[in-house]
Amino acid sequence: MTLVGVVGAGVMGTGVAQNLATSGHEAVLIDVDPGKLADARDRIELECRMSRMLGGPEIDAAEVLGRITFGAELDLLAEAEVVIENITENWDLKSRLYPKLDEACKADTVFVVNTSAIPITKVAALTRRQDKVMGVHFMNPVPMKPSCEFIPGYHTSESTKDIVRELLLSMGKKPIPVNDASGFVSNRVLMLTVNEAAFLVHEGVADAETVDEVFRGCFGHPMGPLETADLIGVDTILYSVEVLYDEFNDSKYRPCPLLKQMTAAGLHGRKSGKGFYNYSG
Repeated sequence: MTLVGVVGAGVMGTGVAQNLATSGHEAVLIDVDPGKLADARDRIELECRMSRMLGGPEIDAAEVLGRITFGAELDLLAEAEVVIENITENWDLKSRLYPKLDEACKADTVFVVNTSAIPITKVAALTRRQDKVMGVHFMNPVPMKPSCEFIPGYHTSESTKDIVRELLLSMGKKPIPVNDASGFVSNRVLMLTVNEAAFLVHEGVADAETVDEVFRGCFGHPMGPLETADLIGVDTILYSVEVLYDEFNDSKYRPCPLLKQMTAAGLHGRKSGKGFYNYSG
């Protein structure tokens, strides 16, 4: 099976690595933070052991972890056929990373940009392989979501599309093709909804529980927008809204000040233990 590099051991990157390994692929999970790598290993082991209890298949945690190499050096990606990048939705960080990936990887390695808002063509322009750069917006939690957005850049070749499509299908994902525009389909709609829901709390129109209750009770949504924000990460929501605001120069994407305050305070949602809701017990 394909050797796949995964850059970024946050929630999304860890989920991608787990999904790859449970699908039979060899994965290399890279992060400069040793603590994140340790957390990723623990999370993957726990979720594999919990799979049967949560109604999923029985998964051998040791076998899955045996397919994943954990490390901090980009040199570990030298033989990867595909590299999936999952770092923070921050253009400065991405613009520094991709030239380094270009140097570390083989000339024919395909780069997959796992982003919720940044245009793929803009990322591909950072590399010397624009035809081998493809966007995929994975959904969280990655191992449980059956679909993803499939976004070619302006120069993405048909062979690159085929390689990434086959990889996604092998991971149990249905690729849904959309064109390259900031936010694509899902986040052009979702980020506006979450941002406006945050404004309701910020302005005192309703608290978070009430906002989410309206969406669950009146529209049948399984989760309200602010519960969704906590699942995705309040900081990730803010960064995505900021990207939309920068890309479109449209005031409707103006980030809610509450999102900025919560991000600065470390109230990032489930991953930090507190966001719009408290998860610390």
